[in-house]
Amino acid sequence: MTAVNDLLKGSIDLHIHFGPDYRQIRSVDGLDAAVEAQEVGMRAIVLKSHDYPTAGVAYHVQQVVDDIQVFGAICLDRQIGGLNKDAVDVAGKLGAKICWMPTHTAAFAMKQKGTPGKGISLIDDKGKLLPELEDIFALVKKYDMILATGHVSPQEKFALVEGAVAAGLKKVVVTHPLLDNVLTLDQMVEMAKKGAYIEHCFGVTMPAGHRMDPRNIVEAVRKVGAERTFLSSDLGQEPNPKPAEGFRVMIGTMLKLGLTAAEMELLIKKNPAYLLGLS
Repeated sequence: MTAVNDLLKGSIDLHIHFGPDYRQIRSVDGLDAAVEAQEVGMRAIVLKSHDYPTAGVAYHVQQVVDDIQVFGAICLDRQIGGLNKDAVDVAGKLGAKICWMPTHTAAFAMKQKGTPGKGISLIDDKGKLLPELEDIFALVKKYDMILATGHVSPQEKFALVEGAVAAGLKKVVVTHPLLDNVLTLDQMVEMAKKGAYIEHCFGVTMPAGHRMDPRNIVEAVRKVGAERTFLSSDLGQEPNPKPAEGFRVMIGTMLKLGLTAAEMELLIKKNPAYLLGLS
């Protein structure tokens, strides 16, 4: 337990869901998430919503908590206008740290879930990135944000990583590729070699969720390497553990399954700190 608590202190969770959320009941609001993370000694959190930019929420929460940094983000879903450069510009000016590509309204995600309607794609019928992404890349770079792939298809992920790296972005993240086996281990290695960081979320292991074997995370970390990987909770859903508690359980689970304390330092402290632009 001492090792777990030592690692929890100074850790960073880049992927926390919170309320209000019209889609589902959340276990925490933004203030709850920050206070509980602060109480266990975490260094920083990022608040995520699929439906609205969260930099404003993070700003107000930060006025209440002192010993933890709270950051906002933006998802380029239909609710904020899709691939909307103006929304990215405002989010960046307000201090948002992550720009996710479409999630629930991505064409790939909607097809997977059988959701009716036309979703958002990042590529044209020839597999080329849409031109509006050039302006988004420029803004992400300008504001030193993280560009994350969201819930798009493997083909779109590859095109996005290649395009973003070519545009000079250094902080490109492949969002939870183990979820629904979206990417193979070899594809994750290839993306990391192209310059991306691979994110693995503990939330997919929850009994009330996808029930993925956490050994899959350990295997992926070892395959890609801890230096190009980070772990986050992706928690905030009822009846799952609240994010800070889930993060603690994640650390203990990963250690028990064979990841070392040195690897965990990279996965939950050093790599997330680099991506957020923290010293």
